[in-house]
Amino acid sequence: MVFTKNSFGDQFSWGVSAAAYQTEGSHLSDGKGLSIWDVFSGIKGKINQNHHAQTACDFYNAYEGDIDLIRELNIPNFRFSVAWSRIFPAGTGQINQKGIDHYNKVIDYCLEQNVEPWLTLYHWDLPHALELKGGWTNRDIVSWFLDYVELCANKFGDRVKNWMVLNEPLVFTGAGYFLGIHAPGRTGLKNFLPAVHHATLCQAQGGALLRDLLPEANIGTTFSCSLVEPFSQKQRDVNAAARVDALLNRLFIEPSLGLGYPYQDIPFLRQIEKYFQPDDADKLKFDFDFIGLQNYTREVVRYSLFTPYMHAKLVGALKRKVPVTAMKWEVYPQSIYEMIKKFNGYNQVKKIIITENGAAFPDELVNGEVDDPLRVSYLENYLSQVVKAKQEGLKIDGYFVWTLTDNFEWAEGYHPRFGLIYIDFDTQTRIIKSSGKWYRDFLAGKS
Repeated sequence: MVFTKNSFGDQFSWGVSAAAYQTEGSHLSDGKGLSIWDVFSGIKGKINQNHHAQTACDFYNAYEGDIDLIRELNIPNFRFSVAWSRIFPAGTGQINQKGIDHYNKVIDYCLEQNVEPWLTLYHWDLPHALELKGGWTNRDIVSWFLDYVELCANKFGDRVKNWMVLNEPLVFTGAGYFLGIHAPGRTGLKNFLPAVHHATLCQAQGGALLRDLLPEANIGTTFSCSLVEPFSQKQRDVNAAARVDALLNRLFIEPSLGLGYPYQDIPFLRQIEKYFQPDDADKLKFDFDFIGLQNYTREVVRYSLFTPYMHAKLVGALKRKVPVTAMKWEVYPQSIYEMIKKFNGYNQVKKIIITENGAAFPDELVNGEVDDPLRVSYLENYLSQVVKAKQEGLKIDGYFVWTLTDNFEWAEGYHPRFGLIYIDFDTQTRIIKSSGKWYRDFLAGKS
């Protein structure tokens, strides 16, 4: 499909996304407290090649240069997150003014460069002090989180107009509190279910508090999502795919819309009710101005008798011999169209923005340049599916590339490079890749 920036309309929001822990570094500078990822990264064997993010991209010190690059790439909107432990070192209580000063400087510099800041309140880096009290499994996290939201709204809300409450709650609860492969490394339903319920409460109650404090703000939250398809049309594979779809794509949005948790497709979820308090069903609901969707791939699912709870397993992309990224995720552009269409099926959803989409490939620096045609092709093909959704009249109002610079990719360390900009992590040199130049020219109307 041939398309240009104009194909999406004048009101479409274009941007790039990043996250505090993956980019900032300065992990204990200027009074910052430890986060769960600081601690988890320090456990040998948890992160690929024992990498850590103590320096990362040094965005804490290099933010002006990186924001200059955003402006150079013609990107009008920059989504980034606040590190909770940078402004509340112990998660609550004593405020760290130097942390607040830092984010004020980042916000102000964005605005000076005509780059609109979009703030994510929680992108996975819970203060370690709160994890010692149970973290997301402790009901008190709702009040801790609301204190944090209130402080951010009061300190930044005079200039920040676009807010996201949580980033991908399924991932930080599932990988961090069930599978144990992300921080804080907990496992089992006894951790997962309370973490899910408390995150869902924080999602809605955080949005409601922002609405009270900043009535003119544009308030959203973000969900990971993947097209889920059965391996075959055998009924047991079809049913297994329905269960996985409920977990991956419905678990967090449906309670926020007043539909409750998807018990019918995931019966074990009924155990979550032991964590309910009176009026929780209403407290899970909030009328967001927009929903952020973060899509990269599709998942193919087959029945598995021996997989606990779900009786389903993913059929890996390598096994299916399909094109993959450096993360071994299938390149499947139609997935983003199908996700836009799926979430349009919820009448209560007012607006949808793709708040992350992108790909990691084995980029190499050659003669001072990084040519990454696979990423250019990926972005073009996924955007062709976004414009298809737009032309069909589906609600889709923005697209943010993940990510600005190569960064610390959680448990994968620095191996996967997602950036439009290459970073030499030894020297912190930035080099715009050919994909960054493509996005620059696309946003200028030149391609």
